[in-house]
Amino acid sequence: MPFEPLALTATTIVSAIGRGRAATLHALRGGVSGLRPNDFDGDGHIGRVDGIEQHALPPSLGRFDCRNNRLADMALRTDGFVTALEAAKARYGADRIAVVIGTSTSGVLSSEEAFANRRQDGALPEDFDYDHTHDMFSSARYVRAALGLRGPALVISTACASSAKTFIDARHLMAAGLCDAAVVGGVDTLCRLTLRGFASLELMSPVPCRPCDVARSGISIGEAAGFALVERGDGPLQLLGAGATSDGFHMSAPHPEGAGAIGAMRGALGSAGLRADQIDYVNLHGTGTKANDAMEDAAVTSVFGPDMACSSTKGWTGHTLGACGILGVAIADLALEYGMMPGCLGMAAPDPAFRARVLPQTEYRPVRRVAVNSFGFGGINCTLVLGARA
Repeated sequence: MPFEPLALTATTIVSAIGRGRAATLHALRGGVSGLRPNDFDGDGHIGRVDGIEQHALPPSLGRFDCRNNRLADMALRTDGFVTALEAAKARYGADRIAVVIGTSTSGVLSSEEAFANRRQDGALPEDFDYDHTHDMFSSARYVRAALGLRGPALVISTACASSAKTFIDARHLMAAGLCDAAVVGGVDTLCRLTLRGFASLELMSPVPCRPCDVARSGISIGEAAGFALVERGDGPLQLLGAGATSDGFHMSAPHPEGAGAIGAMRGALGSAGLRADQIDYVNLHGTGTKANDAMEDAAVTSVFGPDMACSSTKGWTGHTLGACGILGVAIADLALEYGMMPGCLGMAAPDPAFRARVLPQTEYRPVRRVAVNSFGFGGINCTLVLGARA
C-alpha cells in the first residue's frame, strides 16, 4: 500500500573507495576501484577500508572495541552526521530517535581472534567481551551509546539485504508512534569466516569482480559502513517506496527466475505509487556471480523492460554484505544530486544473454528516481525507491 515518503536528512558512507560522500563521488567519477589483492586472508581481491586499525573509539566506549564498531564509528564521524544528529535530538529528544542497524557477521572477527589466542586450558582470553563485540546487537548498542540516544534499538540480520531492510523497520517504528526519527544503515567488516566461506562455495573471483561481464567469475568481498537519519517531512532525498520478499528458494542460490526479486521491485513501485517508466536508474545487487547476475537481469527486464539503465557498483567497492543496501542508498543519493549513473567498472564485454541495458560506462544526465536492489542468501530480497517528492 502507498506510504508517506520519509526524508533522509543526513547520510554518511565509508567504503574501500573512500571516507565520505566527496571521496565516494570522486572515485565514481574517476573510475577508481577500491579493490586490491587480498592482504587480509586468502586469495582473490578485497575492498578493504584504510585506517580501521588505527581508528580509536572514545575511551568511555572502549569495551565495544572491534573492527566492526571501529568502522561504524568512522562513518558516524564523517559527512557531518553527528552534527545533524545533535540537531535532531534537539527537535525530538534522545528518547524519540530509534537506531536500526543491519549487519550480517557483526564482530565475528573478535571471536576468531579470541579462539586463535585461547589459553593452554582451552579457555578464551579473559579480556574477550562477546556481548560488546561479536554479539549481533553490539552494533546497535554502540551506535546508540556513541550518539547519546535512548530510543528503540534493534539489529536486522537478513544477509545482504540487512541494511536495506532497516529503512522498512524504521518506518514501521515511526508509524507505530514509537519514535519520531531513526538512525538507519549498516556495517560489515572483513573476517575470515566470510572470506573462507565464500571461497568454499567457489564464489570468489581470482581477479577484481566484474559484475555483468560475459567472463565474470565471482565476487570480491568488501567492507563498508553507512548511516542515514530518516524523518517525516520533505527533504532533497526521499525514501519514496520499499518492497521486501522472502522466496526461500535455496540456502545460497537465487531463484532462477527471480520470483522474489520481481516481487520486491514491484512492491517498491506499488508502495511509491510509481510506474516502472518513472524510474531512471536501477542500482543492481550485481554480485558478479554467473547465477546472481543472470537472475537479476531477468527480474529487472521483467519489471522495467529492456531499456532501463542499470549497473552494479561492486566493481568499485566489492560486495559489502550487510552494508550493501546503505552503500547503494549513498550511491543513489550521489546519482540524484549530481546527475550520474555509474557504469559497471571492469566490465569489458556485457553478457550477450542479458536483455537489460547494463551501463558499461558512467552516464551523465538528470536522475529523478533510483531503485536500489539488495538480495541475500536464503531468498531475502529488498528494493528501495529513492528520489525527490513529485
